Amino acid sequence: MAERPMASDDDEEAGQFDQLEEEDEGEGVEELGDADEEDDDGEDGQDEYEKHGFIADDVEDEEPEENEVWESDEERHKEKKRVSEKNFVLDEDDYELLEDKNITVHRPRAESKNFKRLKKAKINAEAGSTGVSDEQEYDGVGRGGRTAEKKLELNLFGGDDGGPLEDEEQIEEMEDGDMADDDDEMADFIVDEDMDESGQPVRQTPGVPSSALQEVNEIFGDVEELLKHRKHQLDSSFEERMRRIEDEFEPTILEHKFMTEHDEAICRIDEPERMLLTERSLGLSERDTTDLVDRMDEEAKWIFSQIESGSSTLPLFAKKLVDGVPEVSIKEEHIHNFLHFTHQEKRDVPFIAMYRKDECRSLLMDPQQDEGYEWNLGQPVLKWHQVLWAIHDLDKKWRLLQKRKSALLIYYNKRFEEESCSVYDETRLGLNRQLFESIIKALTNAESEQEVDDVDSKFCLHFPPGVVVVDEGQYKTPKPKSLHSICSKAGLWEVASKFGYNSEQFGLQISLREIRVDVLEDWKETPEDMASSFTCAMFETPQAVLKGARHMAAVEISCEPVVRKHFRSIYFDHAVVSTCPTTDGNAIIDSFHEFASVKWLKNKPLNKFVDAQWLLIQKAEEEKLLQVTVKLPEENLNKLVSDSLEKYLSMGVSEFAQLWNEQRKQILQDSIFTFILPSLEKEARSSLTCRSKSWLLLEHGRHLFNKVSVAPYQRIENDLGSDDEAAPRVMACCWGPGKPPTTFVMLDSFGEVLDILEAGSISLRSKNVNDQLRKENDQERLKRFMTEHQPQVVVLGAVNLSCIRLKDDIYEIIFRMVEENPRDLGHEMDGLIGLSVVYGDESLPRLYENSRISSDQLPAQSGVVKRAVALGRYLQNPLAMVATLCGPDREILSWKLNPLEKFLAADEKYEVIEQIMVDVTNQVGLDLNLAISHEWLFAPLQFISGLGPRKAAYLQKSLVRDSAISSRKDLYEDHCLGNNIFENASGFMRVRRSGLAADGSRSFDLLDDTRIHPLNYITAEEMAIDICREYCGDDNVIEMAVENLRQGPDVLKSFNVDAYAQDKNRFAVREILRTIKLELIQGYQDWRRQFEEPSMYEEFFMISGETEDTLAEGRTVQATVGRVQSSRAICLLESGLVGMLAREDYSDDWKDSDLTEKLVA
Repeated sequence: MAERPMASDDDEEAGQFDQLEEEDEGEGVEELGDADEEDDDGEDGQDEYEKHGFIADDVEDEEPEENEVWESDEERHKEKKRVSEKNFVLDEDDYELLEDKNITVHRPRAESKNFKRLKKAKINAEAGSTGVSDEQEYDGVGRGGRTAEKKLELNLFGGDDGGPLEDEEQIEEMEDGDMADDDDEMADFIVDEDMDESGQPVRQTPGVPSSALQEVNEIFGDVEELLKHRKHQLDSSFEERMRRIEDEFEPTILEHKFMTEHDEAICRIDEPERMLLTERSLGLSERDTTDLVDRMDEEAKWIFSQIESGSSTLPLFAKKLVDGVPEVSIKEEHIHNFLHFTHQEKRDVPFIAMYRKDECRSLLMDPQQDEGYEWNLGQPVLKWHQVLWAIHDLDKKWRLLQKRKSALLIYYNKRFEEESCSVYDETRLGLNRQLFESIIKALTNAESEQEVDDVDSKFCLHFPPGVVVVDEGQYKTPKPKSLHSICSKAGLWEVASKFGYNSEQFGLQISLREIRVDVLEDWKETPEDMASSFTCAMFETPQAVLKGARHMAAVEISCEPVVRKHFRSIYFDHAVVSTCPTTDGNAIIDSFHEFASVKWLKNKPLNKFVDAQWLLIQKAEEEKLLQVTVKLPEENLNKLVSDSLEKYLSMGVSEFAQLWNEQRKQILQDSIFTFILPSLEKEARSSLTCRSKSWLLLEHGRHLFNKVSVAPYQRIENDLGSDDEAAPRVMACCWGPGKPPTTFVMLDSFGEVLDILEAGSISLRSKNVNDQLRKENDQERLKRFMTEHQPQVVVLGAVNLSCIRLKDDIYEIIFRMVEENPRDLGHEMDGLIGLSVVYGDESLPRLYENSRISSDQLPAQSGVVKRAVALGRYLQNPLAMVATLCGPDREILSWKLNPLEKFLAADEKYEVIEQIMVDVTNQVGLDLNLAISHEWLFAPLQFISGLGPRKAAYLQKSLVRDSAISSRKDLYEDHCLGNNIFENASGFMRVRRSGLAADGSRSFDLLDDTRIHPLNYITAEEMAIDICREYCGDDNVIEMAVENLRQGPDVLKSFNVDAYAQDKNRFAVREILRTIKLELIQGYQDWRRQFEEPSMYEEFFMISGETEDTLAEGRTVQATVGRVQSSRAICLLESGLVGMLAREDYSDDWKDSDLTEKLVA
């Protein structure tokens, strides 16, 4: 028996949380139950009232006989309540019959009949009546008006004192008075508006007398106030519940369960969750978002220019720079359409990729495939939309860039005003104004983060931050002033301005934006004579003044945006990287070291780094194993300096001109070598790091895409398109050393655990009699296990060499089953070929074994059982199994897919994982009814377009509560999906007869089981009718066009979509029509590639745990010598592999050597 697992603190808190949710739901149920009980009590009470005659029954009225005598007041009361509320008006024959019997009755006038109710209401109002009309029944509180039967009785027989009804007599008198003046009829009988106790008019409801409303107000109060009070109670109860949860549970538990106020707010907003989180992470206000939407044309041009220029942060297009040939033909118009769909229509990326292909066709091309590859195979293929995601990332960068520019613009204006208030020199103030205008213009034109950094450097140089004012008693370390600021305060800016061109003029000259036409004027005095006029206490000599002025000019040139942009373009085009090992590195880095490929590099250009090689260089440099230099080649550097001198120096030949040119040369030398080149080297290193990480992220994404884009295992090829079973029945096996034992888990076709078998002795190799008996016993138990459940495939976790023998044992048992009991087996297990034993990788199942989600899904199972379940489920549905580990704890980040992923941050990796999962999930689709029946299949729901982990969690609860769904529109009507979320998500969620809905009587729309969007249902039906009308012509067939085409899709296969689109003038939606055609042929056809068993090499590496790097020819490995002979030695590697060491491989002088002497000694 397995030990009972001990619950951790997190598990206890999670259990308490689940218990609280159950208590809350129970309280809701109890409240509802109490209400139901009250209703039941009310109904029982009503029966009691009916028994005693307080409630009128819906029976036909019976007129009492003339001589009828009431036996008691109770019976009379009962009889009165059996009649309806309707007023009785006798026929003329009845009145004549009563008069013949000498019974005096009042015969109402016909002309006053229409105003009788108004007259009665007026009398009640004047007499202080309760306002209950003559049509009302008993109100349950002791108040009630006279029913029609009561009035008739009193009219016929009189009251207790035998007199007629007083109210009726008053009405008669009023009716007699009406005959005199017909014009004042309405003036006498219009009822004044009823007022409540506070003097407010009572709102009248059509068909309900105002007197009735007045009494309702007296009993219950104002209805609107009641509704407001009820809403306040609900809000208060929700707030109280949230406070209670926050008090009892840790914030981490609430975040894990998506129960924080932040999560509630996200779920209430009708926008895609991932889009909301992105906007909030960017920190954009609603006004900022609106302004950016208005500048969509500008953004589209910027993104297009980034792609066309082959930005260093876009490795997807990096090959274009290397080969000089564009890999992807992107259209600016399509970029604009993508931005429109994203920001104005709030469409998620999968929606655009699936349902807006016509508007974004060039963005859907895979850079790794040909343009027509998608349709060359006769059907779409599963794709990772790298270009769309690249534009999505560029969109975020653009928005961040504009946000930063807006913030800087506000700060610059504020700081300039402060600086202007402290400057009293008009000349200096004018120069500052010119500088400020130049900076604002440069900021407006900046198109990258580097250019914005350049502008910011220039502004901070000329307008450094002011003095920080602190409260009294507080201390703040003063920020040291820069040398440029000190020189400027000393007035040396005047000397710096006399060197010639200022930094902006020099930038325009060197970048060829302006052609030099004027001659630089030379001063008629030496620089020292000029500087002698500006000596001061800080700069006592002319040489000190000139040094300070040269520093100011050099720094200003190095911070000039135009100058930096020019130098940056040259540097990034021609700079090279060289490496050489340090003393330690030379001793450590051998031919098999991870840094071996970067040990020696010489003048490798920056644009040749297209992979992760720079990350290795960077790490080796940090470990002091390599010396790395990034520099411009000598010829390029000399040319750059000479071109700069040509633009900056004076063309004069006088002695004064030569002296001033010497100063200018020093300025340029200082600016280029001291400031510009070191800063550009830092930028180059940072750029190389970003480029390498981006490439590594793409590689990580490709590895994951290859894992999740595999279809479920299909044993029989003919079953590939069958929907009867989601996947085969799987028996998963995980080898165990004894504790835990080797375990077999049987899963049904939906991944649910059917049975578990522990067989710890099944692989024993001992010759001991007891061990052999235990082994035979386990083999017999396994045979009965397989005979009972009849698996369709066996998956064996490949962890070590023992799994090879275990696989042989399983096959041996299968042979016995076939030979001994052929009649007891199903057709799936006809022989060895019918049942395969495949190896499975246990890396992902081990993550699941140790995850929190496994404890939630399989709470009572041991770790090895959880691992086996994950192993089998991965074979049945790789996408769902991977998505299971993409929960709040993000266990998927621990799945090692690339040896270099250690250079990536967790958030960077999860971003690309989320992109892959979103793309694959939406192209594969999610069967809602199947997921409702099997919770683990709900894992990909968070990646459906428009949803996210929070919205998916709430939708899952709603779906499980209803146990089944019969239409996509129910998502909108019954499960509270907003209009925008519904349009984003509905096309990717399958609604069909599966799960609990398979055996029900619900009706389903065939189009709900296709990738056709609900917005295109009408188009699909029209297209189906047109096809049936063209090929069939039968009216009965046309009426059921969709159903008939689904049952007989041969007609569709020869249907020409392009010709149809041309005829119907729908060529603009050709891709939508093509999707409709494919889905009518077979809804949700699996676009994933078929499962393939591991190759021999893959099996070897899985079983041994080795890789191509750890087990390569020439690499030194650790081994244990097992047996030694004179010519060879048998060795055992750490992985369990057996190797042989030959004498000739042991030593160069092997001819005279004996391994026995060498190794045994």
